[in-house]
Amino acid sequence: MEGVIHDLGAFIARNSVWAGPLLGLMTFGEAVVLVGAFVPATALMAATGALVATGVLPLGPVLVWGCIGAILGEALSYHLGRRAGPAIWRHRRLYSQRRSVARARLYFRRYGAASIFLGRFLGPLQAVVPLTAGATGMGAGRFHAANVLSALIWTPAMLAPGYFAAGGLGALPAGILGESSPLASWIAAVVAMALGCLLILQSLRNDGSGGILRPA
Repeated sequence: MEGVIHDLGAFIARNSVWAGPLLGLMTFGEAVVLVGAFVPATALMAATGALVATGVLPLGPVLVWGCIGAILGEALSYHLGRRAGPAIWRHRRLYSQRRSVARARLYFRRYGAASIFLGRFLGPLQAVVPLTAGATGMGAGRFHAANVLSALIWTPAMLAPGYFAAGGLGALPAGILGESSPLASWIAAVVAMALGCLLILQSLRNDGSGGILRPA
C-alpha cells in the first residue's frame, strides 16, 4: 500500500492539474461501501497536504475536490441503503464486513444523525454508517446536512498532518495570525464549527429532546 501511495503522490506532484480530481475520486471511493476498504484516500491526503505546504499544489482545488468526493461517496452509500432497506444486511457481499456492519448499526442506533458526522473519522465505519442510515430510513435532509458538514471538516483535517509536517511547527501560528498559512486558517475555522456542532449535539442528547439524534 505504501508503494501505491508513493506512486500516486509522485503522479500528482508531476501533474498538478489532476491533483484535485484524483483526490476527489479517492475520497469518493473511500466513502463507498465495500469499495472504501481498498481505497487509501486518507494516506494520500496526508501526502497531498505536504505537497500543498511546499507549494507544489494549490490549496483551493485540493480542498474543493476532496470535499466533493467525500460528500458524493457517502451520499451513494446512503442511497444504496435507502433503496435496499433492511434486506441489505443479508447481502452476501457484506459478510466479510459483518463486524463493521454490526458496529455501525449499534453506533447509529445510539447516536443517530450525529453518527454521520463523527463516523467519517472512524475509518472502517465511514462508509457503513451512511448505508445504515439509508437502510433504517433516516430522512434525506438530516443525512445530507450531517454529510456536508462533516466533509467540510474532515477534508482539511486529513490534509493537516502532511501539511504541518512539511511546513514545520511554525506553520500553525503563522496561519492563525493570517501571515502565510491558508490551510491553518481553514482548519481553525472548521475546528470552531466542529466544537459548536458537538456542543449542540451534546445539549440535545442531555435534554432528551432527540432532534437531530433520532435515527429516523
